[in-house]
Amino acid sequence: MHPLRPTFQVVALALPVCLLVPGALRAQSAVPSRNGNGGSRRELTVVRVSGAIRVDGVLDDDAWSRANRASGFVQSEPREGQPATEETEVMVLYDDQYLYIGALMRDAEASRAVVNDIRKDFREDDQDDFEVIIDTFRDRRNGYVFIVNPAGGRVDRQISNEGREINSSWDGVWDVRTQRRADGWSAEFRIPFRTLRFTPGADQAWGVNFSRRIRRKNEVTFWAPVPRAYNLMRLSLAGDLTGLDPGQSGRDIRVKPYLLSQTLRGIGGSGFDEDVNAGVDAKIAVTRGLTLDLTVRPDFAQVEADEQQVNLTQFAQFFPEKREAFLENSGIFYVGDAARLNRVFTPPTPDDDNLLFFSRRIGIRRDRKPLDIDAGARLTGVAGGFGIGLINMQVRGDEATDANNYTVLRVRKNVGGGSDVGVLFMQRQSTDDGGDYNRVAGADANIRFFNRLDWNSYLVATRTPGRSGGQYAARTSLNYEGNFFHGKGGVMSLGEQFNNDLGFYRRTGVKKWFTDIGIRPRPEALRRRGIRELHPHIVWDLFTDQQNHMVQKRLHSGQTFFFENGGVLELSYNPTFNLLSAPLELHEGAELPAGPYGWNEFGVLANTDASKRLSLSSRWTFGGLYNGTQKSVSATLTWRPSYQMRLSAGVQRTDADLDVANGSFTNAVYTVRANYSFTPAMFIDALSQYDPGTKQLNANVRFNLIHHPLSDLFIVYNESRIRRPEAPVAGRSVAVKVTQMLAF
Repeated sequence: MHPLRPTFQVVALALPVCLLVPGALRAQSAVPSRNGNGGSRRELTVVRVSGAIRVDGVLDDDAWSRANRASGFVQSEPREGQPATEETEVMVLYDDQYLYIGALMRDAEASRAVVNDIRKDFREDDQDDFEVIIDTFRDRRNGYVFIVNPAGGRVDRQISNEGREINSSWDGVWDVRTQRRADGWSAEFRIPFRTLRFTPGADQAWGVNFSRRIRRKNEVTFWAPVPRAYNLMRLSLAGDLTGLDPGQSGRDIRVKPYLLSQTLRGIGGSGFDEDVNAGVDAKIAVTRGLTLDLTVRPDFAQVEADEQQVNLTQFAQFFPEKREAFLENSGIFYVGDAARLNRVFTPPTPDDDNLLFFSRRIGIRRDRKPLDIDAGARLTGVAGGFGIGLINMQVRGDEATDANNYTVLRVRKNVGGGSDVGVLFMQRQSTDDGGDYNRVAGADANIRFFNRLDWNSYLVATRTPGRSGGQYAARTSLNYEGNFFHGKGGVMSLGEQFNNDLGFYRRTGVKKWFTDIGIRPRPEALRRRGIRELHPHIVWDLFTDQQNHMVQKRLHSGQTFFFENGGVLELSYNPTFNLLSAPLELHEGAELPAGPYGWNEFGVLANTDASKRLSLSSRWTFGGLYNGTQKSVSATLTWRPSYQMRLSAGVQRTDADLDVANGSFTNAVYTVRANYSFTPAMFIDALSQYDPGTKQLNANVRFNLIHHPLSDLFIVYNESRIRRPEAPVAGRSVAVKVTQMLAF
C-alpha cells in the first residue's frame, strides 16, 4: 500500500462527514430571528417606486418622502451602547432594476468633517464616512460592503464568514453621489440588482446594517448595534431589510477585452523590446448565486511593484497578491483562522507560517519573475446551500520552469449559527512531464459556540512523487473575542515531507504552539486624560521540531495605549530564539555560523492621529540580534496637504553589531510615495525605493483613469538602476493598457 494512502483515505472519509454535519446541526436556525446578542433584530421595510430617481446626493425626489426611515444609531466607539452624538437617517427604495439607499448625516459642526482621500477603495478609518453592508442570502455570514465619504470617495468589497475572508479588490457596478449641507452631508446610492447575487423571489428579507464614522470624535455608530469588539462585518448582529421583490434582473454577462502596448529594456540590456498584447476577461452569471469568470491571456502590467523589505531571517519574504483577477472572490478559498475585528476595519493577517492557498504561486515564479498565463476559468458563489470555488489556470513555461496546469476546488457548507465546514483540493500538474505533480486535499471546520467562541481547525494531506511519510499539515485553535477579554490558543503541525506548490510556508517538520491573550480595560480616570483604552497582551509563538525540541520562538509581551484621537503607543519586551540549520549571511561578508541563538528585544510602536494632515507611524526595536546587538526602525511620515494629495516617506533600517567578521553593518530600504487623485475616478501613484547596500533604485509610476464603470486606462512607467560608476544600463519599461467592460 502506498504510504500516503491511509492519510488520503482519512481525508476522503472527512468529505462526506462535512456534508452530513449540517443535518446534525439543523436544529440551530441558519437565519435566526434574534441577533447574535440574543436581542430582537432591527427591521426596515423597503418601498417600491415606479418613477425615475435622480442620483445626485440631494435626496429631493418625491419618492424619498414615502420611504421608511432607519434612525436611532448607537455608538460602538467611544461609548458603547450610548446614542450617537449626531443624528443619522437612512432610507431604502427599489424598482425593477435598482436598490436605492439615501442617507442623511447631520452634524452640528459640518465644516469639521474629515476627508483625507477620494481615490477608489480609500482607507476608511481615518476619515468621516457612511457604510452599508448587505447580506443578500440572509445567511448572517456573507455580504457586500459599500462605503462613501463626504467628498464622494468610494469603497466596495465582498466579505465572507463575517470577515474571516475579505475581498477588498471586488468591483461592482454601482453609483453614489454626495452633497455637503449646512447641517451635515447626504449620500445617495444606486446599486443595480445585477451587481448582486441573490435568490429571486417575492417578499424577500435581506440582512443589512448601516454604520457612520465621525473621525474628529473618533466615533463609530451602527443602526443595528455592534459591540466594540467587532465591526460592520459581524453580520450575525445585522438587522433585516424586508419587503423586497427584486425579480430575476435579466442577464448578467460582462466581457472586458484589453489592449496592451509595452516597451521594455532589462537592466544591462542593449535595446528596447516592443510588444503588443491583447486578451479578454468574461464574467457570466450562471445563476443568481454562481459566477463564472473566464480569461484568455491575462496580463498584469498595471499592478504596482512589490515593495522591498529588510530581511534579518533565513526565511523567504512574504509578498502579498496584488493581481485583481486573483483577488476577486478570493475569500471562498481561504482556510485558516478567525478574523480579529475589534475597533477598526482590519483584514485578517494570513498565517504565513502556512497559508494553504497562495495565489501568487500561479503565474509567478518563486524568484518573482512573471510567467504567461494562456487561459483560465473560475467558478465562485453559492449553489444548493454550498459555497463553491473552482479555479483552473494554464501557465506557460519558460527556460527554467515547465508549463503547468493549476486546479483549486473549495466547497464549504454553513451549519448552525456562524459555523461552517468545508473541503479543499489543489493540484499542480506539469503539462510537459506527466510524472511531475503536487496534490493537496483536506477538510476544515469553523465552529462557533456561545456567539463569541470560535474553534478553527483543518487537516490536509499532500502527495508529491519521490516523497513518502509526513506529508500532512494540521492546525487547531480556540479563539474568544470579547469587549474586555480576548484569547486564542492552538497548535499547528507541518510534517517533514509536507509539500504544497500552491501555498506559502517557511519551513516543514515543525510544530507551532501559539497563544494571543489580552484585556482591554477602559478606566474612566485615564479617559479624562485622553487614553481611551489599555491593552496589556501577550502574543507567543513557539516552534519545535516533531520531537518537541525548540527551533524558534517569538515571545511578544506588550502594553498598548489607545488614545481618544486614534493615536497608539505600545511598549513591548520580545525574547527571541532562532536555531540556524545552516550559515546565514545577513550582510555582505557578515556570516553567522549554524547553531542556536537567543536574544532579547525591546520594542516601541508609536502612531500619531492618522486623520491629521501630518502623521507618523513607527516601530522601533532595540537590544539583541543573534549574538550581537541592533537598533532598528521602521517608520513612515505622511503629509496630506489636501484630500487629493498624499505624500509619504518611509525607512526600514537596522544598525547591527554582530560577533562575526564584518559584523558591524547597516541594512536599509528608503521609500517615497506620492498619490494624487484628480477625481474619484482618475489618480496617479508613484513609488520609489532605494537600497543603499546594493545601491539599487527602483521607481514605479502608475496613472489610472476609470473612463467607464469597470473600464480603465493605465499608463505605467518602471525604472530600475544601480547607482555605481561601473553599473549596467538602467532597466526601463513603459506600458499602456486599455480595458473596456461590455455588459449584456
